[in-house]
Amino acid sequence: MKKLILALAVIATASYANPYAKCVSCHGANGEKVALGKSKIIKDMTKAEFIASMKGYQDGTYGRSTKAIMQAQAKGLSDADIEAMANQIAK
Repeated sequence: MKKLILALAVIATASYANPYAKCVSCHGANGEKVALGKSKIIKDMTKAEFIASMKGYQDGTYGRSTKAIMQAQAKGLSDADIEAMANQIAK
């Protein structure tokens, strides 16, 4: 688990033109995977659900067992980043 958190922290600090790029390893290229065997499938979420969940991760009001991991991933995302991700992946 510590290795996973460290790997995610390294990915989170990398600079990407596509904000979703750091999510691919867990959620899949098209948001089709159940990340860590626990998450919702992103591609099945509406844009509004996706945006609300990401903002909830940022402020700590959303998530269960993956809350700490996702809060770290969502922390540096701007509203524009979240909107771009929603447009790319969610329905």
